[in-house]
Amino acid sequence: MKNLQELPKLKDSISYLYIEHAVIEQDDTAILAIKKEGKIPIPIAAMTCLLLGPGTRITHAAIRAICDNGCMAIWCGENGSRFYASGVGETRSAKNLLKQAGACMDTEKHLEVARRMYQIRFSKVRTDGMTLQQLRGMEGIRVRKAYELAAKTTGVPWKKRSYKKTDWDAADLINRALSEANALLYGLCHAAIVSLGYSPGLGFIHTGKQLSFVYDVADLYKAETTIPVAFEAVKATQHGGDLSKEIRLRCRNYFANVKILSRVAQDIAWILRTSDPEEQDNGNAVGDLWDDEAGLASGGQNYGERGEKE
Repeated sequence: MKNLQELPKLKDSISYLYIEHAVIEQDDTAILAIKKEGKIPIPIAAMTCLLLGPGTRITHAAIRAICDNGCMAIWCGENGSRFYASGVGETRSAKNLLKQAGACMDTEKHLEVARRMYQIRFSKVRTDGMTLQQLRGMEGIRVRKAYELAAKTTGVPWKKRSYKKTDWDAADLINRALSEANALLYGLCHAAIVSLGYSPGLGFIHTGKQLSFVYDVADLYKAETTIPVAFEAVKATQHGGDLSKEIRLRCRNYFANVKILSRVAQDIAWILRTSDPEEQDNGNAVGDLWDDEAGLASGGQNYGERGEKE
């Protein structure tokens, strides 16, 4: 961001602010970003998420002020492209997480969510009546065609997607480029998922990993972002140049142009049938209690006191 006082939105009213190369200090109950241009006040009480990029230093007092105001702090890579860690203060509503968990653990709802994820990919194709296996096959064809198109457009040779985490150097240049670009996309989706109150581990197409839902969401956007980025970056550096830097710069432009952050918020809300992000809040200061008969009981009460219903 060129102007740190300009607050973009994660959707419409989920505010986030990205800061890099600055010192962040407490200023009474607020915080300041100190840059070469001067001191810039940050309206932390009105924000949901503060993204701390490279070259950022922050004081303990500033972190405490951030948490006291119920804002999430995320330590990330350049332009929010990698997710390293997060911290959050106050009691936040678990509404989105509970909705996600309920859909994930119910076989019928789980299948419905997986279908909607594929429906986003094939918006112009009727998928009613198709099995999950058929949809998975269609997705494989779609991705293969995306690789072939990018190879034809750039002239970069393409064989197949192949890499080993244990032997990074064994992969060819384009496969390494794809892995690097995808890692940036995963970081961005991870930051958005956590900011919106969902779990990165409760996936619907992917499963068994702490980032399963991150992989689910990121796969919605690879064909229009990381695949062309990887091929274009390899072509641009074939006669010399820093491939990793080229990938980072191109990913940043692609992610901004296709508005990944706002789309993640909208797409997840549609996929899980949760309420729109602007309807979310931090919830009650005291949480509710689960009840097998009433569903919920009010928290913050001693149910053993005289006069309380047993």
